[in-house]
Amino acid sequence: MADDLEKIDSFIYEHHVLTLATHDDEVISACSLFYAYEPKSRVFVVASSDDTLHIGQIKKNNKIAGNILLETKEIGKIQGLQFRGIISENENKEFSKLYFKTFPYALAMQPKLWVIEVNFFKLTDNRLGFGKKVIWP
Repeated sequence: MADDLEKIDSFIYEHHVLTLATHDDEVISACSLFYAYEPKSRVFVVASSDDTLHIGQIKKNNKIAGNILLETKEIGKIQGLQFRGIISENENKEFSKLYFKTFPYALAMQPKLWVIEVNFFKLTDNRLGFGKKVIWP
């Protein structure tokens, strides 16, 4: 399992944008967000303002799904990560430091930070074999 998490973490560190899927009783939504990742806690830190559709939705339902992908047309190089978790306002100073260390220019905007606590990962990595999946937990 530790080897699986290393593969997942390695993929996450190769990228910096995730797609976040949210919903409420009326609408399903998806958006793209820059992220910083803290592997020990399995946490993505993202920035978004209160006046967005997705933040309005998570205030009603904080269960989310998302993905990170490598865009390629080469079948043997396809990689993508699906995840699920819970999102909440960030209250951890260390997570804030991580985000602003990753994206120092964001400090000028003083964005509101959110934390996605991941409870499921599924990495597809065709470099390990066609359709090879790594699932955590």
